Amino acid sequence: MSEIVIIGASIIDILVRPASPAVFETGSYPAEDISMALGADALNETLILAKLGKDVRLETIVGDDCAGRFIRGLCREYGIVLEDRQIKKGVSTGINVVLVRENGERSFLTNPNGTLRKLTIDDVRMPFEREAKILCFASIFVFPDIKAEELVRIFSQAKSQGMVICADMTKRKSGETLEDMAAAFSYIDYLFPNEEEACLLTGEEDSEKAAEKFLEAGVKHVIIKCGARGCLVKTEKESYVVPAVRDVSCIDTTGAGDSFAAGFIYALSEGEELYRCAEYANRCGAAAVQSVGATQWLERGGI
Repeated sequence: MSEIVIIGASIIDILVRPASPAVFETGSYPAEDISMALGADALNETLILAKLGKDVRLETIVGDDCAGRFIRGLCREYGIVLEDRQIKKGVSTGINVVLVRENGERSFLTNPNGTLRKLTIDDVRMPFEREAKILCFASIFVFPDIKAEELVRIFSQAKSQGMVICADMTKRKSGETLEDMAAAFSYIDYLFPNEEEACLLTGEEDSEKAAEKFLEAGVKHVIIKCGARGCLVKTEKESYVVPAVRDVSCIDTTGAGDSFAAGFIYALSEGEELYRCAEYANRCGAAAVQSVGATQWLERGGI
């Protein structure tokens, strides 16, 4: 039975490195590497946790197409089974083309009509398994049909079962404010935004002030991803920065935040205290940027 439940998006990433605007002038450009990998925050987090030995259930949807079958097949290799209810006929599985520049930064080509945006609360099986201890909603602001009201339903169910709630997020899509999301955020035990996402939602200009706003909204532990500086950890009782791993050669930042979140959740599930969870999360994020793709670092020596 699953110890951890992850809710969110699952897609395929087509990674091109290095990408150059010269292709639009020449019609063809010799990229050093073009590869295909599983992607999206929930699937990335699930795969990393499974590879680290955790029993994980993934609440997501994919299409009934070649891309969806590819995702299902690779998931099965790690003991992650997508049920028939999670296969959506008539909808294409989400595919992102990730254009990775020489400095590791990325640009995306996305299909807004695919499964990437289509998850609804009806696709999430509740109640959760009795054995599940941690719930992570990996994709706040990704799905138009899962807003604050739907998150409250999901989180309140998890809390009624005694689960710890974690959440990751993207940039807001429709001008949402923290006040709009406060009812849902008040259930969150551990929140993992990056600096830009945190400041955009709270209206603050720095991560420390943004973290304070999240605490005021009811979040118990705020962990803000600060890239090369590490992460800011803030609770009602303490605030500190956990330094990033040194001497990291950044090749591709795809999935670095997802690796961070998965690392934190893994350490949390192992009973580690807060600082150690953040430290392990930093190590996972650092390992991710040194490899092309979101989860391939685990096949290349891990951390």
